[in-house]
Amino acid sequence: MKHLLNPLDFTVEELDSLLKLAGDIKDNPQKYAHACDGKKLATCFYEPSTRTRLSFEAAMLNLGGSVLGFSSADSSSAAKGESVADTIRVISCYADICAIRHPKEGAALVASSHSTIPVINAGDGGHQHPTQTLTDLLTIYSLKKRLGNLKVGFCGDLKFGRTVHSLINALIRYPGMEFVLISPEELRIPGYIREDVLDAHNIPYKEVERLEDALPSLDILYMTRVQRERFFNEEDYIRMKDYYILDKEKMQAAPKDMLVLHPLPRVNEISVEVDSDPRAVYFEQAQYGVYVRMALILTLLGIHVD
Repeated sequence: MKHLLNPLDFTVEELDSLLKLAGDIKDNPQKYAHACDGKKLATCFYEPSTRTRLSFEAAMLNLGGSVLGFSSADSSSAAKGESVADTIRVISCYADICAIRHPKEGAALVASSHSTIPVINAGDGGHQHPTQTLTDLLTIYSLKKRLGNLKVGFCGDLKFGRTVHSLINALIRYPGMEFVLISPEELRIPGYIREDVLDAHNIPYKEVERLEDALPSLDILYMTRVQRERFFNEEDYIRMKDYYILDKEKMQAAPKDMLVLHPLPRVNEISVEVDSDPRAVYFEQAQYGVYVRMALILTLLGIHVD
């Protein structure tokens, strides 16, 4: 039995197979409409989510399966003090596969060690968000026609942004990658990513504070919001939240074929006037998330469709 707790749980070859399957699902949805008939997905979300939870549910419904679960800790027995380990033991009796989101790092790992069904990490604190990473990879692969030989700028909250940490870990396995890390001093990438991931693998990168300095040379700009829920101090959040705003004027400095990605939700770090720019692909990215989660469910359940 295989789980997905970390983007590195899949080899590059397994990732390639998954992305190809997701592409086939996109092109031939009817072929997969009954692949999961009789199967049940449990969505155990201990913190709020719109895209991740609904895209998992849409994915399973598109495959002909059904969904059960909860959308906040308050609406589960966690409110009574039940542990993640006990919850997943019970969920294993009711469902065939489980997607879990939890504010504590390592919660999905704990769940997987007590589960008798495949567990998918749908986000654990500021740690990992592997299915968002799969979504990002599919978006880049589908629109750029390659993974590798890309210059990627990450902008915003690089300290707490689990989507950034996960995507960097995944992309360094492809050749010719280069990163520009755009953030204020207070939200710089954590030391363990800088030293254990980038430096340890000799990946070229630079850290800058001004978005304008990075834009002209990028293939991909990955924008992130400053996450209020990760701050202990409201004053710090207010000071940081409007540090970067991508608008029409700044986009004029970007290459004509640069893509703008964002894991969403957006607050105000991307002006709505950018939405009509063909380089802005963050809503397409959300759609790709459904295809990749369909592929992931099929893969973890060992279901093959001819």
